Amino acid sequence: MENRRGFLKLSGLAGGGLVLGTLVGCSPDDPTPAAATQSANTPDSEPGATDGATFAPNPYIQITADKITIFAPIPEIGQGARTALPMIVAEELDAAWADVDVEVSAVDPERYDHQSAGGSRSIPTTWMPLRQAGAIARQMLVTAASLRWEVDESEVETLNSRVIHRPTRRSFSYFELANAAADLPVPNVSEITLKEVGDFRLLGKQRIRDINAEQLVRGESLFGIDKRLPNMVHATFVKCPAWGGRVKRANLASIKGLPGVLDAFLVEGDAAVRELADGIAIIGSNTWATFSARKSLDVIWDESAAARDDTAALRKAALELVKGEGRETVIDKGDSAAALAKAAKKLEGFYEYAFVSHAQMEPQNTTAWWHDGVMEVWAPSQFPARAQASIAQVLGLETDKVIVHSLRAGGGFGRRAINDPVVEAAVIAHRLDVPVKLTWTREDDMTHDFYRAGGFHALEGGIDDNGKLTAWRNHFVSITNDGTKPVIGGNINGEIDPGPFVDNYKITQTLMPWSTLCGPWRAPRSNVVAFAHQCFLHELSSAAGRDHLEFLLELLGEPRWLEEGNRRALDTGRAADVLKLAAEKAGWGKDMPAGHGLGIAFYFSHAGHIAETAEVSLDENNQVNVHRVVAAVDVGPIVNLSGAENQVQGSIVDGLSTMLGQQITFMAGHVQETNFDTYPLLRIPRSPTAIDVHFIQSDNPPTGLGEPALPPLAPAVGNAIFAASGKRVRRMPIYHDGVT
Repeated sequence: MENRRGFLKLSGLAGGGLVLGTLVGCSPDDPTPAAATQSANTPDSEPGATDGATFAPNPYIQITADKITIFAPIPEIGQGARTALPMIVAEELDAAWADVDVEVSAVDPERYDHQSAGGSRSIPTTWMPLRQAGAIARQMLVTAASLRWEVDESEVETLNSRVIHRPTRRSFSYFELANAAADLPVPNVSEITLKEVGDFRLLGKQRIRDINAEQLVRGESLFGIDKRLPNMVHATFVKCPAWGGRVKRANLASIKGLPGVLDAFLVEGDAAVRELADGIAIIGSNTWATFSARKSLDVIWDESAAARDDTAALRKAALELVKGEGRETVIDKGDSAAALAKAAKKLEGFYEYAFVSHAQMEPQNTTAWWHDGVMEVWAPSQFPARAQASIAQVLGLETDKVIVHSLRAGGGFGRRAINDPVVEAAVIAHRLDVPVKLTWTREDDMTHDFYRAGGFHALEGGIDDNGKLTAWRNHFVSITNDGTKPVIGGNINGEIDPGPFVDNYKITQTLMPWSTLCGPWRAPRSNVVAFAHQCFLHELSSAAGRDHLEFLLELLGEPRWLEEGNRRALDTGRAADVLKLAAEKAGWGKDMPAGHGLGIAFYFSHAGHIAETAEVSLDENNQVNVHRVVAAVDVGPIVNLSGAENQVQGSIVDGLSTMLGQQITFMAGHVQETNFDTYPLLRIPRSPTAIDVHFIQSDNPPTGLGEPALPPLAPAVGNAIFAASGKRVRRMPIYHDGVT
């Protein structure tokens, strides 16, 4: 804490109470008391009194005479962050979960250091600050009680929202101590002691349902699309179907005369901000009026500078390109050409995967209101602070004149990391004197996505007489928007498996020009490279007549960190442990019914070590039935068992859905699949009959679980298909290889 003036400047939070602006405690040189807000003319109370004071030692915690409130700083997109992160605070606070109310924190980068949901980083980036926040509050409550009892703090313990004097079993509730604790100086982080992971009572031990579970079941208004404001109008925004197209002319006058339409106008794109493209805004009294009006919109687009992307042409070019080496070398270790020449067996495999959409269930939306010189927005964004900055840039406002409220999102998967609907809504609202809700159609969502990039891998591998992998080569063909670097998720590096474990290893890369923008899609890069590399490893082990589990374990070698001292790096021991656990739980090596096969794969993604097995069968029509998936997971300490299982299961279903039938194709820059009739999502009858999740609880730094469980699914299923039928799938979606 810089000083008391800084404390006052950053204090105050919606819903009452006074909150410190620092992440955790204050400097010992400035022992500022911990925010005791009291009614006028109310004297300081003795510990045990309940006069309505608020104990708020940091931005995450408020304790009053009857309530413990923990503030959740990370956007909720279905990953359970607004349940899991307060649990971390409650664990170190030693609060009974039944006593906790969770509130959504304000979007305030100065007060909260990390307020974005992406990269499975929510837990690893807040793990220590949230633990420290809870521990500081617990320490202050202990101090308040020990002063009241006039005993040494070593005689005092905490449990279930109570401070207990161990020798006499006297106790105070946290509510009774709120006022006294608020008068104490906030200790420095260095002065507190955190729990040992093995002493946790809540984290990894209890299954806590989502804080919004009841509202979700009842269909209450929770999501961005549910937001309502007095006098609110509705908007739709029509953009060119090809990226970069501009409005040439449109029949705006006739649109304005349609029933329920209040206005229609052009919006000019901002070349400096990718979140704002040229388009036409239609304002109406309700969503139906705006959606109906756009059907009558007669617009001529200028596509002279628009994308002309064509997926068929891209594939044709890639098939020619991979006949030679890539244009640039990513890694060249050993002598892969010589090793391949003398290999006992040499294999080649060409793997490819399509562009895909995020296809989140809640269409893009934002509510915005320009009033009193402030742009206020309510948005289901993964990166609300970035939205705040983008709006300020486009509208020429100071950042403090943009207020963003973070609302629950109906899925994100990386799509809501890009704030184009938020910026669009703000620009439209800036021209109106009433609140406006912008809602995209499903076709808008599919046509104007930031897609997962398609790609191609021309793989070669060699094995020796002992069936050991001795050589690996990959010519990777990807795309680039700027001519210099791959698009997000369309990259590869030398540490991709099995690179660290093969002496002779070479990856070359060719980047093809592409205009349509791509973006992060659940486990970027890993979600597709895992399919190509882990399936090709199975091709090699099968050619060698090796058991695939044995082959993978041999490849990993002795337990070791690949980067010494980096506990977020791949640990071959942890990798081997999850492989062994998944195999054990799946019954690896058991006799399988005719037409059934069992596949296994491992992948290290977002610091998570995860292995999965899939048991599948194929019917007479070559339709794949996935009977059971087993996941073995090591992502450090588990926070919420219920939420963690949900994330793994959701990743597996999402991975299978994408593998079986999803692709986005382009012709002349136009997306061909614009709704779920041509972009099928997995239905319940095709879902795995059983998904079993097993966690290895470790004291390694935790990672999130929104992404790392997805990459192993496709290769596990692909390898199982081969085991069941002898058919090798090398293309996603797999129906291109005759398997549905």
